[in-house]
Amino acid sequence: MALDIQPTRSELINLKRRITQSENGYQLLKMKRDGLFHEFRTLLTEMITAKEGLVGTYRAAIQAISLASALEGGMAVRSAAIAVSEHPEVVVTRRNIMGVVVPSVEGSNLSQSMLERGLGLVGGSPYLDEAADSYGSLIESIVKAAEMESTLKRLLVEIEATKRRVNALEFKVIPEMEEARDFIQLRLEEVEREETFRLKRFKNK
Repeated sequence: MALDIQPTRSELINLKRRITQSENGYQLLKMKRDGLFHEFRTLLTEMITAKEGLVGTYRAAIQAISLASALEGGMAVRSAAIAVSEHPEVVVTRRNIMGVVVPSVEGSNLSQSMLERGLGLVGGSPYLDEAADSYGSLIESIVKAAEMESTLKRLLVEIEATKRRVNALEFKVIPEMEEARDFIQLRLEEVEREETFRLKRFKNK
């Protein structure tokens, strides 16, 4: 940091104020970093559990559709799929976690009842119903896992950026300003001593 040869008292006051502001910002960033990391760890634990559940749901869906195809025939399965009147829809909005904008995924028609599938009470089959229910649960799990994974990525990016700002303040910005403050303080004291000595000499003359 470049300094004037003869710094002024106002420069010292301004620098002290900037140091205080930087220290306050440093503390706030540390709190944000720690809070985001806590959110990340909590969500990561939930994500691991959700992924494990997703694998189980996927296997159950595969077994259900295989059983329905074997007992009802592939044509019946395809016909049941075509007969569905309402198709799954996903809407992505935004929510805020400690200043970080993350996606909020909401799905509709992800899982439907037998009547909503358009099969009716007579045309339905317990095997087709079980397969449809299994795939409905699978879609719901996929949507939830996708939201969590995207949120984790956003949080991780923000955590890394916040860590860099915290480190920059702690190891570069604040130490450099403190060094400049000490230099200005010493220089002002030297100037004051020189002025005092000059006045004494003038008085003696």
